[in-house]
Amino acid sequence: MPTPREITEPLPGGEVEYVDARPTPYRLRVVEHDPSWAARYGELEATVREALGERVLGIQHVGSTSVPGLPAKPIIDIDLTVADPADEDSYVPPLQATGFLLWLREPDWHQHRLLKLLDEPQVHLHVYGEGCPEVVRTRMFRDWLIAHPDDRERYAAAKRQALAELEASGADPEALDHGMRYNRIKEPVVHEIQERMFRAAGLLD
Repeated sequence: MPTPREITEPLPGGEVEYVDARPTPYRLRVVEHDPSWAARYGELEATVREALGERVLGIQHVGSTSVPGLPAKPIIDIDLTVADPADEDSYVPPLQATGFLLWLREPDWHQHRLLKLLDEPQVHLHVYGEGCPEVVRTRMFRDWLIAHPDDRERYAAAKRQALAELEASGADPEALDHGMRYNRIKEPVVHEIQERMFRAAGLLD
């Protein structure tokens, strides 16, 4: 289990190694919650478990599509925990056989690997190791938003505002950095909610 400090103080991002550099057929948009996202996650979890068997140490639906009532980019985010994310031979080929593409590596950031399905909705499969604080943090944020409607609406408003600001700036919604700019605009609200969440869990003084 990660320490409170590891959970509340995320690692800075490190070098990103892109494996598959093909253009992503995706235009940044935020849509109202779709109940079918939960069913799609269930199908994906079954696919991953069948492909990897006991190599799956944990798997969960995270991100905004996992929170009923929350507007979201239509991307199914999944956190997958394996024994060693750096040991790609142990899990990447079986996932590729089901259609996943190995998209990038972040060796300095929890040995994170990202695999994608370019379906509609898109699927982002995030691979981490056991005890990774990022897995704990994303689960906590999901559960907090489900349990706290006021913060869920605050976050929804931040999403809409971020998208409106980008559209007003004339930014290209298909630009590679568009998603990162979108995240930076709503980041202060995310941090505000997370601080309340961490304090309620006794992780901050």
